[in-house]
Amino acid sequence: MGTGGPVPYQRRNKAARAELAELLFDLRIQGLSFYAIDALSQDPAGPTGGQRVAATTARDLVREEIERRVDPKVDEYRALELARLEAQLERLHNMEASVRRVMGRKHITVSNGRVIKAINPDTGDEEPVEDDSFILQAVDRLNRIEESRRRTSESIRLLLGLNMPVKVDATVTETTQQDLELQEMIRAAKAKVQLEEQHIRDGGDSTTG
Repeated sequence: MGTGGPVPYQRRNKAARAELAELLFDLRIQGLSFYAIDALSQDPAGPTGGQRVAATTARDLVREEIERRVDPKVDEYRALELARLEAQLERLHNMEASVRRVMGRKHITVSNGRVIKAINPDTGDEEPVEDDSFILQAVDRLNRIEESRRRTSESIRLLLGLNMPVKVDATVTETTQQDLELQEMIRAAKAKVQLEEQHIRDGGDSTTG
């Protein structure tokens, strides 16, 4: 196999390289072998527009994408963002409780410093007129709180990937050699990350095997 394929991609900028790595990762998920990706990339109508990606280069790029996806920094960011969103839900809960306490109080209508009174038709007594504007304002605030809670809950679902559509495939598939190879690459990437974390915890032994 020629060596002309890998070189152009080694020199691409980081953003373009990352985009290509993600594309190749998706092709692998679809079941293509690295040699099939090599052949497909040479098709002018293919996903790379005819720019060849040799099998060895494809393997390296897919490994980079796997390592990126299992990077513990991603999980750390997700945990921090989840904590922030959960704190927002707690604040909304406390706000709702405060509004409901306001709704439970009796509010009297006051005009020009005077309490407005009216005859109660049931008792015949003159009684202060309740001010319904407080209740209406409280209801409006509750609606806004509920909308904020809905948006926050939606953000949590997106963060955790709970909104991803479930793909139903009636086709019976079997584990292929390509599947096993990809699984092994994922295990190797996770092991590499764990090893780097252990080096850091052990005091910065930077040597790698």
